[in-house]
Amino acid sequence: MSAKVIHEIAIHEQAISLHLVFPYPVTRKISELKQRISNALQTDWPAFTVKLQVDWKVRRHKVQKDLKSKSVIKNIIAVASGKGGVGKSTVAVNLALALHGLGARVALLDADIYGPSQPLMLGTSQVHAKAHEKKFIPVQSHGIESISIGYLVGDQSPMIWRGPMVSSALQQLLNDTAWSECDYLIIDLPPGTGDIQLTMAQKIPISGAVIVTTPQDISLIDATKACKMFEKVGVNVLGIVENMSWHVCSHCGHREAIFGENGGLKMAAQFNLPLLGELPLHAHVRALCDSGNPIVSAEPMSELAAPYWEMAGRVVAELGVKEVDYQAAIPVVVAD
Repeated sequence: MSAKVIHEIAIHEQAISLHLVFPYPVTRKISELKQRISNALQTDWPAFTVKLQVDWKVRRHKVQKDLKSKSVIKNIIAVASGKGGVGKSTVAVNLALALHGLGARVALLDADIYGPSQPLMLGTSQVHAKAHEKKFIPVQSHGIESISIGYLVGDQSPMIWRGPMVSSALQQLLNDTAWSECDYLIIDLPPGTGDIQLTMAQKIPISGAVIVTTPQDISLIDATKACKMFEKVGVNVLGIVENMSWHVCSHCGHREAIFGENGGLKMAAQFNLPLLGELPLHAHVRALCDSGNPIVSAEPMSELAAPYWEMAGRVVAELGVKEVDYQAAIPVVVAD
């Protein structure tokens, strides 16, 4: 009810007809949802037959005050961390690929000017972005579009730029790219909470942010700062993702919480936010990203990929209950 999923309901004689429209992609789970909902209905009304239709449609959600969402992009989701080295880029690319796998139209913006890593993870590090009619043409890989400063300069070229130049470059990457229509644009933000991140949060219309941390206290301190930054600029924080929750030994399979336990859960409780996922630290996940074929794409049905699918579903489910931007759907009427 809170997600406004019920589109139509009718009870006629001994039959229940129910049409549900989810505000986020559920392609992989339609059969499971139908079975669970039908079982629940027939438990309470065993004498009734159930006719159930399940669809989904991504809605455009509200962004920061005084900003307008992009016409071809329904929702921008920022993946952020207050600290580097927590695996934020790995989370971002697998989130994008999982949403694509769920049936959504997805794009990815690598906003880390100083250390762009998405071209390597997407297997496109040797690709150079082309331009057409003063617009960058996004690079296609694994079914999603992406743009990165890594497509415009050599991977060995250091970006010796000051903050204002970086902020300007990031806005140009977003605004001057010929994006196709998409349901979600994932932005892999640079780590930290300085001028660059603040400018991005104030000038880019963000539907929701995901905070990535590891369980250890030193990471949680900086992730807390990132969470508070988004709150101050009026961006909805969708929840916390705890990366490197446990390490899995590639030889014996032993699991060990080498960075501590429940750090993400405690932070989520502190801010009254959901814990969106607990992701493993595993050499195979790292190796696949380095090879340009992330775990969600390379081994979608594997045990290692399962937490990423679950995380992606929770991210868009949380966004799905946020306030809808109905105004963006109203056409602009111009009188001659």
